[in-house]
Amino acid sequence: MGLFDQFRQGLQKTTRLLKTDVRDLFKAEGRLVDEKLLDELLEALVTTDMGFKPAQAIITKIGSDYRGRVVRWEEVLGTVKTQLKEMLSQPESPIRFAETGPTVILVAGVNGAGKTTSIAKLAKRLIDDGKSVLLGAGDTFRAAAVEQLSIWADRIGAQFIQGEAGSDPASVAYRAVEVALREGIDVCIVDTAGRLQTQKNLMQELEKIRRSIAKQIPEAPHEALLVIDATTGQNGISQTTHFSDAIACTGIVLAKLDGSAKGGVVVAIREQVGVPVKFVGVGEQFDDLAQFSADDYVDALFADVSDPPPIE
Repeated sequence: MGLFDQFRQGLQKTTRLLKTDVRDLFKAEGRLVDEKLLDELLEALVTTDMGFKPAQAIITKIGSDYRGRVVRWEEVLGTVKTQLKEMLSQPESPIRFAETGPTVILVAGVNGAGKTTSIAKLAKRLIDDGKSVLLGAGDTFRAAAVEQLSIWADRIGAQFIQGEAGSDPASVAYRAVEVALREGIDVCIVDTAGRLQTQKNLMQELEKIRRSIAKQIPEAPHEALLVIDATTGQNGISQTTHFSDAIACTGIVLAKLDGSAKGGVVVAIREQVGVPVKFVGVGEQFDDLAQFSADDYVDALFADVSDPPPIE
């Protein structure tokens, strides 16, 4: 399955929302672009959780190009897609690999965001690309999380490091990197316990984990990825801001996109925080982790919304 088809699969709920709330504002013969239509369009775009400011920018462009004209949906759609692709444009750099030695990836997120599953999917992707992978179970307080990660490591062929229950997560991260260095592992992915961005002591613990990794490889972690549940919508903005302060986030993994009608949150994160979305979870299988592409994402977002409205 190509990128476009993966995004199309993951964005079905958002697409259905757009089809009823945006496309159906137009009639088959077209509609006059006036304040009423622009207000209705703005409201519909905001429901995707892209945020008011990006939605307003799109509406301003539509008003500038078409105000006072009767236009068909297909014409407006072209403008919407072009604007969104510009907003989401970013360098294609999913993972910054170390020039020598192991590449260390630190992964964080709030409870229930889909962090452990996303790690397994990313590890599988790297192994499929010919990389050797070691997983460090830094969530030492949840036995179920450690067990789950251990099972997936065994299933996909990754090495696995864990600590004693309740032990210092920073020590597990340290040992994982130590083993990766000693055994010549290509990629070491360090999991961390889920935590709310408002829990100051736990955010400080993330900083400690980051420092423990850097003791062995000064430039590591090479990537600090934040896993965000797509269904949380705008709350992802607050999460990104606070986690970035603790671990200097280099990218977002947007999980559970297939379960959300808030696919526009990618736009809000990019516009308000500036951290790139690197991967998107579009399903429950191991291979359902897509590298983010602005063009494919936007095209898929409107793939089933591009048909003209039905004739009344």
